[in-house]
Amino acid sequence: MLTARKVVFAMILLASSGTGALFAETTPGNLSPGAPPPRTLTYGDAATLGLVEGVTEYLPVSSIGHTILVTHALGLDLDQPLLDKQGQPIQTTHHGVTSTLTLKEAVDMYNVMVQAGPIAAILLLYWRRVASLFRGLAGRDPQGLLVLRNLLVAFLPAGILGLAFHNAIHDYLFTYHSVAAALVAGSVLILLAERWRRIHASNAIDAPGPELHELTWRQALVIGLCQCVALWPGTSRSMMTIVGGYLAGLSPARAAEFSFLLGLLTLTSASGLEAGLHLHELRAALPLGPLVLGIAIATIAAALTVKWFIGWLGQRGIGVFAWYRLALAALVLGVM
Repeated sequence: MLTARKVVFAMILLASSGTGALFAETTPGNLSPGAPPPRTLTYGDAATLGLVEGVTEYLPVSSIGHTILVTHALGLDLDQPLLDKQGQPIQTTHHGVTSTLTLKEAVDMYNVMVQAGPIAAILLLYWRRVASLFRGLAGRDPQGLLVLRNLLVAFLPAGILGLAFHNAIHDYLFTYHSVAAALVAGSVLILLAERWRRIHASNAIDAPGPELHELTWRQALVIGLCQCVALWPGTSRSMMTIVGGYLAGLSPARAAEFSFLLGLLTLTSASGLEAGLHLHELRAALPLGPLVLGIAIATIAAALTVKWFIGWLGQRGIGVFAWYRLALAALVLGVM
C-alpha cells in the first residue's frame, strides 16, 4: 500500500528527472560560442526546495537556515542575470533602485511563494479549528472568537515590525554568519525554555494546561512579542512561538497548535507582501507548473511533519532540536 511518504518520494524522483527550467533562461543567440549554458532552477530543484520548506517550516529548526544550505548545495546562489522569453533582462526594484533580477533573488522569491504549501497543510489538518475561527467571527462560536482574538493579538507585533523593517532585515540579517548565530542562540533558548517548563509548568510533559481560548490577551501578546525575535533569520518562528506558549502555560502540543495557526497569518502576510512588492518579476520568472509542483510537495511534506511533530511533542518536548540546531550552525559556517 502506498503511504504518503512514498508518494512524496515518488513525486521528487519524477520531478528530479525533469529537464524543464523554472526561470526564463538566456536564449542560445545570446550565448558566447563555447560558453556553458546558464544555471536555471529546474523542476528537480523546485521539488527539492519545496520538500525542504515543507519539512522545516513548522519545526523549531529554522527553515531559512535549511534553504540557505540547500540553495548553496544546488548551486543556485548565483548573481547570474535572468532574461525573459524574449531574451530581455527581467528588471526588479529594491530601495528605489532598478536592476536586473538575478538567479539568487528569483530563488529567494520562489522560497517565499512555496510557503503556500505549509499554509495549505494547516488548513487541511486543522480545518475544524479554522472553521471555528470563522464561526466566531460571525458571532456563532464564542470560543472560536476568543482564539481568533488571541491569534490577532499575537500576530500584530511581528506584523508591524516586519512591515516597518522588511528592507533592513533583508539587507543586514540575511547573511550566513547572522543565520548561524541565530541558530546557536536559539539552541541555548530551547534548552533554557525546556528547563523552565519542567520547573514551573509541570513534571508531566503531556499535562493539559489551558485551552487556546482560555489564554488572556496579555498571554497572547507575550507569544506575539516572542515571535518578533524570529524576524532575525535563523531563529525560527515556530521555536519562538512555542517558547512563548510555554511562558503562557500551554502544553508543548497546544503551544505547537497555536504556532501552526499563527503561522497561517504570518506566512500568508509574508507571501502576500513579497508578491505585492515583486508581482511583475514573479510573473516573468515563475511559470505556473513548476511552482505548483513545489507547493504540492511542500503541502504533503508539511502535513506529514506536523502530524509527526505533535506526536513527538506529546512525549519529549523540543529539547532535542537544540542539538540539531547546533549541528546545522556548524554546517552553515563550515560550508559557507
